[in-house]
Amino acid sequence: MTTFADPVPGGRPGDVERATALTEELSGRGVHGIVLAYVDTAGVGRVKTIPTARLASAVAWGVGMSPVFDTFLANDSIVSTDVLGSPDGDLRLYPDLGRLVVLAGQPGWAWAPVDRITQEGEPHPGCSRTILRRMVSAAAERHGLTFKAGIEIEWAVGQGPAEGGDFVPATSGPAYSATRQVELSDYTADLLAAFAAQGVDVEQIHPEYAAGQFEISVGALDPVAAADRSVLVRQTIRAVARRHGLVVSFAPAVFAQGVGNGGHIHLSVWRDGVNLHSGGEGRYGMTAAAESFAAGVLARLPALTAVTAPSPASYLRLKPSQWAGVFTAWGRETREAAVRVVTGTAGLRDQAANLEVKPVDLAANPYLALTCLLAAGLEGLTSSTPLPEEITGDPAGLDPADAAARGVRRLPTSLAEAVEEFRKDERLRAALGPVLADAVIAVRQGEIAAAHGLDEERVAAAYRWKY
Repeated sequence: MTTFADPVPGGRPGDVERATALTEELSGRGVHGIVLAYVDTAGVGRVKTIPTARLASAVAWGVGMSPVFDTFLANDSIVSTDVLGSPDGDLRLYPDLGRLVVLAGQPGWAWAPVDRITQEGEPHPGCSRTILRRMVSAAAERHGLTFKAGIEIEWAVGQGPAEGGDFVPATSGPAYSATRQVELSDYTADLLAAFAAQGVDVEQIHPEYAAGQFEISVGALDPVAAADRSVLVRQTIRAVARRHGLVVSFAPAVFAQGVGNGGHIHLSVWRDGVNLHSGGEGRYGMTAAAESFAAGVLARLPALTAVTAPSPASYLRLKPSQWAGVFTAWGRETREAAVRVVTGTAGLRDQAANLEVKPVDLAANPYLALTCLLAAGLEGLTSSTPLPEEITGDPAGLDPADAAARGVRRLPTSLAEAVEEFRKDERLRAALGPVLADAVIAVRQGEIAAAHGLDEERVAAAYRWKY
């Protein structure tokens, strides 16, 4: 057994008692420390760690951490807004006992995501995990909707030690090849064992296209749990690689040229236990609500890229004809479309049908990305936004006049363009709240300034080991 208790935020009645019991169990299993994890605005995973004996105290009173991390850049420089970025103040990190997991890839350690609470006991307005939970709760209360989400993870495996320098692929076999799988057979087998021990259901793991690249798909969960799982999966991939003398990069572009690492998000909308993407009278079995949800996501994709593709390196990946989804287009099983309608295999469609949003990478804070995707989709659903004409093939081949008539436009080609689209989108900014929306803009502007004057190779190198 690797997960404990019910999924409730820290500080509630009964949590201290649960934590006290867990401390004894964890200590008996040789767990000496607990990683308290969250993701900052720049998409970097940040942590504090505590001895196992301090778990009950952390649940009761939290663990201190400065709010300045809301405006850290990937290179650890600090920007500021009118609220965030100063040396003043403190926050408390409260571990979520329901997500606490013993780390199979890091013997002696457990892991838990945290909610960030002010010293006055209020949710911190920069806590992306709290904001996503609120979005999910509001959809349930106002519309009777629930969601299932899954985040694909692509990563490049390199020969170690190399972090901070060049990337040397740890495989030589072709894309998707049996040769590549054999070359890293021991590593990937240990990954599967670790995920099984941690209660992560893996759907597939396989070699991918780029040099040294692999991909893992895991089972869908509610959005908060899916974001938690994305963070945990990356922690595990990195830790197991280290034990094999390997290094990994989750950066959007390990190299300036070629295919980068994606973090595609799969998302489905449910009501009363029924998948709205299947069994309806709309296109490919979608209900009218599912079509409008997809249309809402599609309409806001230019602004969404400031959240789903938040790094200067993201725009080295977002290039036409590389299956990155760089046009505002949708299609059934069309891997060049930004929104791919996945119908699933006949006989499983009531469970498997979903949307895949492709212009997403792993520099994205998964809680922010899912919050904004849900906000965009719900706006489309409530306003009954019509889904435009479907595309097939590669949108890059469309005649410009035809593309314009069909509403197919190129997504931003730089982070600066994405930020301007985000500035104009009141719905997405409102979904995050003014404090966090301003932090998103400030951090993106800081990343733009940090990358100013760098050629593409130097941009790739600057972000290669950051995520």
